[in-house]
Amino acid sequence: MSHTSARPADTGTSAPPKANAVVAVLALAGIVVSLMQTLVIPIVPELPRLLNASASNTAWAVTATLLAASVATPVVGRLGDMIGKRRMLLVSIVLLVAGSVVCALADSLVPMIIGRTLQGLAAAVVPLGISIMRDALPAEKLAGATALMSASLGVGGALGLPAAAFIADNWDWHLLFWTSAVLGALALILVLVVVPESKVRTGGRFDLVGSLGLSAGLVSLLLTVSKGGDWGWTSGTTLGLGAAAVVILLTWGWWELRTRQPLVDLRTTARRQVLFTNLASVALGFSMFAMSLVLPQLLQLPTQTGYGLGRSMLAVGLVLAPQGLVMMAMSAVSAGVTKAKGPKVTLMIGALIVASGYALNILLMSEVWHLVLVSCIIGGGVGFTYGALPALIMGAVDHSQTGAANSLNTLMRSLGTSFASAIAGVVLAQMTIDFGGHALPSENAFKVIMAIGSAAALLAFLAATFIPGRRAAVQPAPAAETPVPVARTARDAV
Repeated sequence: MSHTSARPADTGTSAPPKANAVVAVLALAGIVVSLMQTLVIPIVPELPRLLNASASNTAWAVTATLLAASVATPVVGRLGDMIGKRRMLLVSIVLLVAGSVVCALADSLVPMIIGRTLQGLAAAVVPLGISIMRDALPAEKLAGATALMSASLGVGGALGLPAAAFIADNWDWHLLFWTSAVLGALALILVLVVVPESKVRTGGRFDLVGSLGLSAGLVSLLLTVSKGGDWGWTSGTTLGLGAAAVVILLTWGWWELRTRQPLVDLRTTARRQVLFTNLASVALGFSMFAMSLVLPQLLQLPTQTGYGLGRSMLAVGLVLAPQGLVMMAMSAVSAGVTKAKGPKVTLMIGALIVASGYALNILLMSEVWHLVLVSCIIGGGVGFTYGALPALIMGAVDHSQTGAANSLNTLMRSLGTSFASAIAGVVLAQMTIDFGGHALPSENAFKVIMAIGSAAALLAFLAATFIPGRRAAVQPAPAAETPVPVARTARDAV
């Protein structure tokens, strides 16, 4: 059996941490980790030359990070609940720094893939940070802090693109990874100094079989989705991996329902509030990533196409950067709406804002300022939704399950982005024009993706309507001297 104990924070001091400093440091760590999403974008076209490998092989420098993140997020979240969230946060940041250094020293494909895999293993920093906030902060600061931490996923990506493009254009590409290593080391030091260890731990035995099963199922599913376009959607490899994903995940679910201490408590996940929040997260992850696929291509396509704007990658980054600032600003507004009306209303408002942004993009896509406006509207809506999601999750689970539940929700968003990439890839490949003997995505292809992005946001709105009405605000962890009830295991719950 697992036993949750309320242990004193391992900070080496009895003085309580300053809440604002804890929030700032955790948000910084989230932004640093989210930079990994856009770090290589400016150099992706050059990777075959830089690493002396084929384009299909260098694509693994991106795919490896995606796969590692999907595997690490639920596993590290569960370990955080068991042995300490701050401890696993530090482990994640160390992996990020190590991966950055490996990439910075790489001149061939294999070490680059190894480094990018290590970077992907740090993806659980944001859900761990949110969980630490629940345990360490007073109730009145929790809504705003978790909204900011959740929004850091998008903020880092938006702000990182222009910075990465500027570095890649003016210096050796290895400097991109040296920069991420330095930022990771800074975040590591600040977490060590400022962030307390959570008082809430479940202890117990780690579900190794469950973690291996979920990892195998997710890798099979994400390889099917992310590489199906390259391998062919009807190829034996794609169909075989897809079938394997279904079988493995169904078997994994059977195991999780029967083990005493599961990696993911599926009975908790099936609660109405958790279930529909996670479904909304998949749709929102899809919707947000659709913008990341469409706007850069529109900005970079030649003006001779009649709809391309002929801009550089640096210009793309500068156009998308305001989106990150808007997202950060809207996280504070999101927290205010959550306090007044509840996170369900906040999520619904945000989903409608995102849907309207995509609808507007169908009409406004011929000028740079059009895309700046659209990206800011969509970013504002995402800031609303990403602030509401952790509040909804934490309002429905025990303190002992916070890390695992937040990590699973983050994974749902990541799955949404993977599905968006696959579907958008099919649309852009099928709806093309001939431009000087080269096939380029047509204007209607981009409009179709925008329409799909808007529909995905409306689907998130629909899912949110099934979430139960407003509940009491999420409370911080019990005081150290108050015992925390042991979370029911899957078998105990029967």
